[in-house]
Amino acid sequence: MQSITSELVHQTIVRRPAESHKGTYGRLMLIGGNQNFGGAIIMAATAAVYSGAGLVTVATDASNFMSLHAQLPEAMVVDYHQTGFVTQLLQTMDVIVIGPGLGTDQVAANLLAVVLAQLQPTQRLVIDGSALTLLARRQGPLPAAQIVVTPHQMEWQRLSGLKIVDQTPTANHQAQQQLGAIAVVKAHHTTVYTAEQVWFNPGGTPAMATGGMGDTLAGMIGGFTAQFNDFTNAILSAVYLHSAIADDLAQSQYVVLPHQISARLPEYMHRYSLN
Repeated sequence: MQSITSELVHQTIVRRPAESHKGTYGRLMLIGGNQNFGGAIIMAATAAVYSGAGLVTVATDASNFMSLHAQLPEAMVVDYHQTGFVTQLLQTMDVIVIGPGLGTDQVAANLLAVVLAQLQPTQRLVIDGSALTLLARRQGPLPAAQIVVTPHQMEWQRLSGLKIVDQTPTANHQAQQQLGAIAVVKAHHTTVYTAEQVWFNPGGTPAMATGGMGDTLAGMIGGFTAQFNDFTNAILSAVYLHSAIADDLAQSQYVVLPHQISARLPEYMHRYSLN
């Protein structure tokens, strides 16, 4: 097991070249937020925008449009019930995040099926939240692409078949290799499983134990993987910064709220981009 280090983050978050534009930093679609859980997709999209993704589109239930626009005018929106339009847009994306606030009804299942059917080898996919529950019910291998799943321990139990008590690093790594996707298994100290390595995140605080923290991490991973070429290092850097910002905030706060982490992202990413 290898620790994620600040040096790795410094190597990943590089200065932006002068000759660049919004297309340089990735086209990202986030899919989720049913009529009951709009906050989840708003928090994920906020993290994606604040982490620097160039163009962010949110496919969500239309009931969330007003709240999303009020919170995040930088994001574009589309009604995820318009499956044909969503399918067309998917083909133009570099990264797709699916799951925050998605739910597990037939609409949600259909959206996940569309994403998995349309995913191209050149695209990157982040599967989070309730999409993990849907994925656990699915038969067959994942499509050939760069994919990361971001389960907490109960979601990982559904996905891997390992009870929480049996989720040792060795067992988790074997399950990750069978799945064929990078696994970010969230806990007090999150562990990231890749085909080659097990990575331990040194940060984390009980001040983070509040709803929306995982949605924010999923959005960060989407934003980082939209910008930085090395898929694994982008994921590791997002995991590290997510908790590093929270650890700093927790020095003077009893509770750290997810949107507070997003708000600090531009400052921290600037700091880590300096050599």
